[in-house]
Amino acid sequence: MIALSHDIIVRPIITEKSSRLMSNNKYTFEVLPKANKIEIRKAVEEVFKVKVSSVNTIKIPSKPKRMGRFLGRSRSWKKAIVTLIPGERIEFFDGAGV
Repeated sequence: MIALSHDIIVRPIITEKSSRLMSNNKYTFEVLPKANKIEIRKAVEEVFKVKVSSVNTIKIPSKPKRMGRFLGRSRSWKKAIVTLIPGERIEFFDGAGV
């Protein structure tokens, strides 16, 4: 099953590190765990109308968490760092960083 472009990109990641990466034309997103780099590239290009240079992905494993005496785990997820070609920008992030 092929997911829609808006479904592949779950949410943008706005942290101090991702804000620093924005100055190097790199943007960070949470993506579907089953999405591959080609699908992520097409989704970003379609949703934000930009040209993507490269995509790096990282699987973030779940970690043990505790609420009082109850044990549990955080969810695992996938992060994508998308590099755009020089001169391109995503307007969505303009107020967030740098």
